[in-house]
Amino acid sequence: MQIGIVGLPFSGKSTLFQTITRTHIDPAALARSESHQAMVSVPDARLDRMTEVFNPKKTVHAVIEFVDVVGLSRGDAGSTQFTTKFLADVKTNDALVQVVRLFADETVAHPDGPVDPLRDVSSFETEFMLSDMAIIETRIERIRKNLQKAGDEVGKRELPVLERCNDLLQAGTPLRNAEFTKEEGAILKTYQLLTAKPMLIALNGDETQVGSIEEIAGKIRAAHGGPNVKVLGFFGKIELEMSELSKEEAAVFMTEYGIRESALDTLLREAYDLLGLQSFFTVGEDECRAWTIRKGMTAQESAGVIHSDFVTKFIRAEVVHYDDFVANDASFAKVKEKGLWRLEGREYVVREGDIISIRHG
Repeated sequence: MQIGIVGLPFSGKSTLFQTITRTHIDPAALARSESHQAMVSVPDARLDRMTEVFNPKKTVHAVIEFVDVVGLSRGDAGSTQFTTKFLADVKTNDALVQVVRLFADETVAHPDGPVDPLRDVSSFETEFMLSDMAIIETRIERIRKNLQKAGDEVGKRELPVLERCNDLLQAGTPLRNAEFTKEEGAILKTYQLLTAKPMLIALNGDETQVGSIEEIAGKIRAAHGGPNVKVLGFFGKIELEMSELSKEEAAVFMTEYGIRESALDTLLREAYDLLGLQSFFTVGEDECRAWTIRKGMTAQESAGVIHSDFVTKFIRAEVVHYDDFVANDASFAKVKEKGLWRLEGREYVVREGDIISIRHG
């Protein structure tokens, strides 16, 4: 899974990237407007607990790739300009994090004047809609021409979907807020439309806004919320300082500022929920590993995440939920004795936190 971090200049976009990836970007690299990528291990206390139990040779956390997307510049009239590189980099991501500036800093002026988060979010949404409409209208025109000349079966299936999307965008509705069938979703996926991507709006405040940031987030939700939109607050400068501390020191730091959860933990949790993801585990003396799947996947489909051959060679899944496992002294013998260790077939829908062993041919 790849998540792109976007934002207006001086919003703290690269600060967030450096904080959650624990990397340092040289100022010279920032000046060259280069995109940066990094893999982040997803913290999971359950996997840590099972590592203590099994003492495996290897522990493997789930990972997410973050991309600090660059290429956004200002036009002569102050309007946002989406470069070809920016659009190309944004389209390849599964979801987007839009960093929005809340903090005031006289030494670094906001490119649009006064700090106004509602304006900034609206500006991005408008530009994304214009980009999507340009793509959709071009495709609709091409399909209509082809249908006049000869049969275009693909075009016939696409046309009503694209026309509906165009109507939604013309009405100011981003595609992420609309419902589509599985077939319609498959058609739209090929176009990598920007407003169809789940969006996490990250409000970047300073130490003076710790107590008020949730109120601002509520206003953003009211104006731009939807089933595939999340809004959260973080404190870029504080979080960047904390990322350089030990866990113990960071915990003290967070208490002093009244911050309940780190930006990394909040962002990863919300991203999982936004994308409909969950984790299951495989455990043993050789390896304890967290696997990422989409909610609703069956045991057979989940087995294919471990190894593609397991899909066709799947026989049964041995399953116990993590909560039941730890509640019984982390003992397989005890969960089996109580009937909590189960054999499930290929249609079993895997739950968040299942511990699974795949029987295969």
